[in-house]
Amino acid sequence: MRAALEIVESQCAGLCILVVVVGFATGCRKDDADDVQAMDAGSRTAPWFVDITAEAGLDFVQETGATGELHMPEVIGAGAALWDFDNDGDLDIYLTNAAFGLGSADRNGEPRNRLYRQEPDGRFVDVTASSGLGDTGYGMGVAVGDINNDGHLDIYLCNYGPDRLYRNRGDGTFEDITVAAGIDVNGWSCSASLFDYDRDGFLDLYVTQYVEYDAATKCSDFAGRRDYCGPNSFYGVPDVLLRNNGDGTFTDVSEEAGIASIAAPGLGVICADLNGDDWPDVYVANDGKANQLWINQGGRGFLDEAVMMGVALNGQGMGEAGMGVVVADFDGDADFDLFISHLGVPRAETNTFYRNLGGTTGFEDATAECGLGASSVAYTGFGTAGFDADLDGDVDLFVANGAVMRRPVLPGSEVAPPWDRYAEPNLFYLNDGTGRFELQVVSAGPVCTRVEITRALATGDIDSDGDVDLLMSNIQGPARLYRNEMPRQGHWLIVRALDPRLRRDAIGASVTVHLEGRQILRMITGGSSYLSSSDLRAHFGLGRANKINRIVVRWPDGLREEFQVGEVDRILELVRGTGGPES
Repeated sequence: MRAALEIVESQCAGLCILVVVVGFATGCRKDDADDVQAMDAGSRTAPWFVDITAEAGLDFVQETGATGELHMPEVIGAGAALWDFDNDGDLDIYLTNAAFGLGSADRNGEPRNRLYRQEPDGRFVDVTASSGLGDTGYGMGVAVGDINNDGHLDIYLCNYGPDRLYRNRGDGTFEDITVAAGIDVNGWSCSASLFDYDRDGFLDLYVTQYVEYDAATKCSDFAGRRDYCGPNSFYGVPDVLLRNNGDGTFTDVSEEAGIASIAAPGLGVICADLNGDDWPDVYVANDGKANQLWINQGGRGFLDEAVMMGVALNGQGMGEAGMGVVVADFDGDADFDLFISHLGVPRAETNTFYRNLGGTTGFEDATAECGLGASSVAYTGFGTAGFDADLDGDVDLFVANGAVMRRPVLPGSEVAPPWDRYAEPNLFYLNDGTGRFELQVVSAGPVCTRVEITRALATGDIDSDGDVDLLMSNIQGPARLYRNEMPRQGHWLIVRALDPRLRRDAIGASVTVHLEGRQILRMITGGSSYLSSSDLRAHFGLGRANKINRIVVRWPDGLREEFQVGEVDRILELVRGTGGPES
């Protein structure tokens, strides 16, 4: 690694205190009066999200391995996945850990990553030992997908240090095939996403790389006290693109595909067709630098068109500390928008909402207009997810928070010193149906009022009751599982898009449900949020509609296929080749 200069990172103390006090007391915007009213009313009712961590048997506690030296990776992890590893129809849990102190050479002891299998009664049982997934790397993100088209979900682990790829044997056990598959990704990986960039039928891997971390570099906060370094203290590094050769091996094509042409501190990533040409693109959230939107050049490589498409910088032309990223049709106009979580304290950034203007026109920063700006400036956002929490037919928004630099201890912190100075509450927003959002905190319950250091956020219907539940990881604290108990505003549908030729989920497909007078669009993605992997199925709230007119699947190669369904409130498998031509 190239030596980085010792940097003292300082901010205006007065500004930081002002932001914290105003943000915590008022939500940071004048038009939050309605939100406060809703929060007060919600305090008299049952919480919308119920903590079932203990009830479900989830006993995971993330440990950083911190030795007091303030090594930067300690404050960046850890990851989480909701996935059906054993093909029994329900979602299981995987959580990454920091298996050793960064000042220690011990990689063989506890703690380690954990796999929890869901039992028929809804409880989760730790099957780490028998599965072989107790990886002892310094864990960051998780990507899940079937890399060899055998019908079983495999798992890629991002680490501070060498990454790992595990093949699912289909019998409840996994094999470390990192070396055999030709995977040689070292350094500091954060998030990863599986997608078929060349449309050859095999899932490729995009892995974000953060910085060339040098443990000898010491940093301070605005008051001159030792604190964790920020990304500007180190050189950024290029991300990695691994092409699946279809024979169980991967080739690093970062150079030839153009990805290696830019070195930046990458954190979150999403792979989706963002310009409507039926080729999957890649959007990368960088920490403190311009973001990349890698536009797919017909499977031959990528060009960064983030500036041209309006998603490199915010509306003020500033690069922001991008963490988590989600793609969803937030405004219901049948195209995909982008939402990025950012670092509020001490940089005073808001989270950012980029509205899709359609096709190759690009995006615009509509954060303030949508009500998502000022309420986020007091916090540091990481994991984020767009999902229809109340089944009314639009996409709501959740942001998981936790500071990376020392801040005043907030009331209600459940984290022991010295970590309590990094703990923050989370944010939940309800979409009003027009793409404007209302902050709901007290109504959401402990998922928002609890003050912890949350990082990864994964979503999925863990109890198969039709609504979306939440899994989140906390630094130096317990993972949390929240069951969605929101009052339902309508019916629901869960869709698995399956390609029988490939024997796997059609990652990269989009699914549109047509109802009377409206259509609802969802994307099948192989990684989003921050260090996370969520349920691969598409979830739809249908509002008051009790009948589906038709469903159109746009498969990853661009083929459109129509399915006649009709019934609501069920889990549905749509198989390529069994539908008809789009009407």
